[in-house]
Amino acid sequence: MQDNRNGFTLIELMIAMAISLIVMAGIYSAYQSQQKSHDIQIQVAAMQQNLRAAMFYMEREIRMAGCDPKGNAAPAAAIITAQPGTIEFRSDIRGDADGSEPDGDTKDDNEYIEYRIYGGDKLGRDDKNDAIPIQAIALNIDVLDFFYLDRNGNETAVLANIRAVEVTVVARAARPERGYINNKVYKNKQGLPVLDLSINPDNYRRKILTMHIDCRNLGI
Repeated sequence: MQDNRNGFTLIELMIAMAISLIVMAGIYSAYQSQQKSHDIQIQVAAMQQNLRAAMFYMEREIRMAGCDPKGNAAPAAAIITAQPGTIEFRSDIRGDADGSEPDGDTKDDNEYIEYRIYGGDKLGRDDKNDAIPIQAIALNIDVLDFFYLDRNGNETAVLANIRAVEVTVVARAARPERGYINNKVYKNKQGLPVLDLSINPDNYRRKILTMHIDCRNLGI
Protein backbone atom coordinates (compact mmCIF):
# COMPACT_ATOMS: atom_id res chain seq x y z
CA MET A 1 0.00 0.00 0.00
CA GLN A 2 1.32 3.37 -0.95
CA ASP A 3 1.91 5.75 1.97
CA ASN A 4 0.54 9.11 0.82
CA ARG A 5 1.79 11.80 3.20
CA ASN A 6 1.08 14.72 0.86
CA GLY A 7 -0.56 17.75 2.52
CA PHE A 8 -2.25 20.83 1.12
CA THR A 9 -0.43 22.78 -1.48
CA LEU A 10 0.34 26.45 -1.02
CA ILE A 11 -2.23 27.36 -3.69
CA GLU A 12 -4.92 25.35 -1.91
CA LEU A 13 -4.14 27.09 1.37
CA MET A 14 -4.29 30.50 -0.27
CA ILE A 15 -7.65 29.68 -1.88
CA ALA A 16 -9.03 28.45 1.45
CA MET A 17 -7.82 31.60 3.21
CA ALA A 18 -9.34 33.80 0.51
CA ILE A 19 -12.71 32.05 0.82
CA SER A 20 -12.53 32.35 4.61
CA LEU A 21 -11.79 36.07 4.37
CA ILE A 22 -14.73 36.60 2.00
CA VAL A 23 -17.06 34.71 4.33
CA MET A 24 -15.82 36.61 7.39
CA ALA A 25 -16.16 39.92 5.56
CA GLY A 26 -19.76 39.05 4.69
CA ILE A 27 -20.55 38.10 8.29
CA TYR A 28 -18.98 41.28 9.63
CA SER A 29 -20.81 43.42 7.06
CA ALA A 30 -24.15 41.83 8.03
CA TYR A 31 -23.41 42.31 11.72
CA GLN A 32 -22.40 45.93 11.19
CA SER A 33 -25.54 46.60 9.16
CA GLN A 34 -27.79 45.06 11.83
CA GLN A 35 -25.99 46.94 14.57
CA LYS A 36 -26.44 50.23 12.70
CA SER A 37 -30.12 49.47 12.12
CA HIS A 38 -30.53 48.68 15.82
CA ASP A 39 -28.85 51.95 16.84
CA ILE A 40 -31.09 53.92 14.48
CA GLN A 41 -34.20 52.26 15.92
CA ILE A 42 -33.06 53.10 19.45
CA GLN A 43 -32.52 56.75 18.52
CA VAL A 44 -35.86 56.99 16.69
CA ALA A 45 -37.64 55.47 19.70
CA ALA A 46 -35.95 58.00 21.99
CA MET A 47 -37.04 60.89 19.74
CA GLN A 48 -40.61 59.62 19.65
CA GLN A 49 -40.61 59.29 23.43
CA ASN A 50 -39.37 62.86 23.76
CA LEU A 51 -42.12 64.10 21.46
CA ARG A 52 -44.84 62.16 23.27
CA ALA A 53 -43.67 63.40 26.67
CA ALA A 54 -43.54 67.00 25.46
CA MET A 55 -46.99 66.91 23.89
CA PHE A 56 -48.57 65.09 26.83
CA TYR A 57 -47.78 67.88 29.27
CA MET A 58 -48.40 70.77 26.90
CA GLU A 59 -51.70 69.53 25.51
CA ARG A 60 -53.16 68.88 28.95
CA GLU A 61 -52.17 72.23 30.42
CA ILE A 62 -52.57 74.56 27.44
CA ARG A 63 -56.08 73.19 26.97
CA MET A 64 -56.86 74.45 30.49
CA ALA A 65 -55.46 77.94 29.87
CA GLY A 66 -57.90 80.56 31.13
CA CYS A 67 -59.88 78.14 33.29
CA ASP A 68 -61.86 80.34 35.72
CA PRO A 69 -64.81 78.45 37.26
CA LYS A 70 -65.67 81.23 39.70
CA GLY A 71 -65.36 83.97 37.10
CA ASN A 72 -63.22 86.23 39.25
CA ALA A 73 -59.72 84.72 39.27
CA ALA A 74 -56.96 87.12 40.19
CA PRO A 75 -54.53 87.59 38.58
CA ALA A 76 -56.71 86.94 35.57
CA ALA A 77 -56.85 83.44 34.13
CA ALA A 78 -55.71 83.85 30.52
CA ILE A 79 -52.82 83.47 28.08
CA ILE A 80 -50.29 86.07 29.16
CA THR A 81 -47.46 85.62 26.66
CA ALA A 82 -47.97 84.30 23.13
CA GLN A 83 -44.69 84.23 21.21
CA PRO A 84 -43.49 81.78 18.55
CA GLY A 85 -41.13 80.08 21.01
CA THR A 86 -42.77 80.82 24.37
CA ILE A 87 -46.20 80.57 25.94
CA GLU A 88 -47.30 81.68 29.41
CA PHE A 89 -50.79 81.22 30.80
CA ARG A 90 -52.77 81.27 34.05
CA SER A 91 -55.59 78.98 35.17
CA ASP A 92 -57.63 78.60 38.35
CA ILE A 93 -57.62 74.84 38.79
CA ARG A 94 -56.57 74.36 42.42
CA GLY A 95 -57.23 75.60 45.93
CA ASP A 96 -54.98 76.70 48.76
CA ALA A 97 -56.10 74.12 51.32
CA ASP A 98 -56.08 70.69 49.67
CA GLY A 99 -55.72 71.65 46.02
CA SER A 100 -58.95 69.93 45.07
CA GLU A 101 -61.21 72.88 44.21
CA PRO A 102 -60.53 76.21 42.44
CA ASP A 103 -60.36 79.07 44.92
CA GLY A 104 -60.72 82.21 42.78
CA ASP A 105 -57.04 82.97 42.20
CA THR A 106 -54.18 81.78 40.01
CA LYS A 107 -51.50 81.89 42.69
CA ASP A 108 -51.35 78.20 43.55
CA ASP A 109 -48.86 75.66 42.22
CA ASN A 110 -49.43 74.58 38.61
CA GLU A 111 -51.66 77.57 37.87
CA TYR A 112 -49.09 79.87 36.24
CA ILE A 113 -47.14 77.92 33.62
CA GLU A 114 -44.53 78.78 31.00
CA TYR A 115 -43.18 76.53 28.24
CA ARG A 116 -40.00 77.36 26.35
CA ILE A 117 -36.64 75.92 25.29
CA TYR A 118 -33.75 76.56 27.65
CA GLY A 119 -30.16 75.38 27.90
CA GLY A 120 -29.97 75.11 24.13
CA ASP A 121 -32.02 71.95 23.60
CA LYS A 122 -34.22 71.29 26.65
CA LEU A 123 -37.97 71.79 26.51
CA GLY A 124 -38.77 73.38 29.86
CA ARG A 125 -41.89 73.69 31.98
CA ASP A 126 -41.71 76.51 34.51
CA ASP A 127 -44.24 76.67 37.34
CA LYS A 128 -43.90 80.35 38.14
CA ASN A 129 -45.90 80.02 41.36
CA ASP A 130 -43.36 77.50 42.65
CA ALA A 131 -39.84 78.13 43.95
CA ILE A 132 -38.58 75.14 41.96
CA PRO A 133 -36.53 76.19 38.89
CA ILE A 134 -37.64 75.37 35.37
CA GLN A 135 -37.85 71.62 34.75
CA ALA A 136 -36.95 69.75 31.55
CA ILE A 137 -39.79 67.60 30.21
CA ALA A 138 -37.95 66.61 27.01
CA LEU A 139 -34.33 66.59 25.85
CA ASN A 140 -32.66 67.08 22.48
CA ILE A 141 -35.35 69.46 21.24
CA ASP A 142 -34.37 71.70 18.32
CA VAL A 143 -37.65 73.55 17.82
CA LEU A 144 -40.64 74.55 19.93
CA ASP A 145 -43.07 76.51 17.79
CA PHE A 146 -46.42 77.99 18.82
CA PHE A 147 -48.95 79.27 16.28
CA TYR A 148 -51.98 81.11 17.65
CA LEU A 149 -55.46 81.04 16.08
CA ASP A 150 -58.65 83.02 16.64
CA ARG A 151 -62.20 81.62 16.64
CA ASN A 152 -62.22 81.61 12.83
CA GLY A 153 -58.98 79.67 12.55
CA ASN A 154 -56.94 82.68 11.46
CA GLU A 155 -53.57 83.66 12.89
CA THR A 156 -53.79 86.24 15.65
CA ALA A 157 -51.33 88.17 17.79
CA VAL A 158 -54.04 89.59 20.05
CA LEU A 159 -54.05 87.72 23.36
CA ALA A 160 -57.77 88.22 23.95
CA ASN A 161 -58.59 86.70 20.54
CA ILE A 162 -56.68 83.44 20.96
CA ARG A 163 -58.91 80.36 20.89
CA ALA A 164 -56.50 77.64 19.82
CA VAL A 165 -52.78 76.93 19.73
CA GLU A 166 -50.90 74.77 17.25
CA VAL A 167 -47.76 73.35 18.83
CA THR A 168 -44.90 71.99 16.72
CA VAL A 169 -41.91 70.22 18.24
CA VAL A 170 -38.81 68.98 16.41
CA ALA A 171 -36.75 66.41 18.30
CA ARG A 172 -33.16 65.51 17.43
CA ALA A 173 -31.29 62.24 17.84
CA ALA A 174 -28.86 62.16 20.74
CA ARG A 175 -25.82 61.75 18.48
CA PRO A 176 -24.92 62.22 14.82
CA GLU A 177 -24.97 59.33 12.38
CA ARG A 178 -21.96 58.85 10.13
CA GLY A 179 -22.93 58.77 6.48
CA TYR A 180 -26.39 60.25 7.07
CA ILE A 181 -27.11 63.72 5.68
CA ASN A 182 -30.11 65.67 6.92
CA ASN A 183 -30.94 68.54 4.59
CA LYS A 184 -34.71 68.61 5.20
CA VAL A 185 -36.97 71.59 5.77
CA TYR A 186 -39.30 71.03 8.73
CA LYS A 187 -42.62 72.89 8.62
CA ASN A 188 -45.48 73.46 11.00
CA LYS A 189 -49.11 72.68 10.21
CA GLN A 190 -49.44 76.04 8.45
CA GLY A 191 -46.67 75.08 6.02
CA LEU A 192 -44.25 77.58 7.53
CA PRO A 193 -40.61 76.47 7.96
CA VAL A 194 -39.57 76.09 11.59
CA LEU A 195 -36.19 74.44 10.86
CA ASP A 196 -34.40 74.72 7.51
CA LEU A 197 -31.40 72.43 7.02
CA SER A 198 -31.25 72.77 3.25
CA ILE A 199 -28.41 75.29 3.43
CA ASN A 200 -26.47 73.89 6.39
CA PRO A 201 -27.21 70.13 6.58
CA ASP A 202 -25.93 67.98 9.42
CA ASN A 203 -25.76 64.31 10.43
CA TYR A 204 -28.62 64.17 12.95
CA ARG A 205 -31.90 62.36 12.42
CA ARG A 206 -34.99 64.27 13.53
CA LYS A 207 -38.71 63.77 14.12
CA ILE A 208 -41.45 66.41 13.99
CA LEU A 209 -44.85 66.39 15.67
CA THR A 210 -47.60 69.01 15.43
CA MET A 211 -50.74 69.17 17.54
CA HIS A 212 -53.80 71.44 17.42
CA ILE A 213 -55.03 72.37 20.91
CA ASP A 214 -58.39 74.04 21.42
CA CYS A 215 -58.32 76.31 24.47
CA ARG A 216 -61.89 75.61 25.59
CA ASN A 217 -61.79 78.07 28.47
CA LEU A 218 -60.85 81.14 26.43
CA GLY A 219 -63.51 83.53 25.22
CA ILE A 220 -66.21 82.15 27.52
